[in-house]
Amino acid sequence: MSKKKHIQSAPKQEFIFQKKNYLFMFIGLAFITLGFILMSGGGTDDPNIFNPEIFNFRRIRLAPTLVLIGLGIEVYAILLNPHKTKS
Repeated sequence: MSKKKHIQSAPKQEFIFQKKNYLFMFIGLAFITLGFILMSGGGTDDPNIFNPEIFNFRRIRLAPTLVLIGLGIEVYAILLNPHKTKS
């Protein structure tokens, strides 16, 4: 008696993230980058001169908010399941 060998096809390999995940990751990265760009600057070369520009709205409120929003988008992009079907 001969034994039949069952040839199993290799399982289809699939990436963990899909196009939608990467899109949201890129958007989150753009928010984080923009936040850090807005946070930069405002210094002086002379340590004896005080520059009040470092305490303006853009550097204290707007830029950190953009960074936090970007981090939130990154978390959403990681947790997003593109294979989930609507019921």
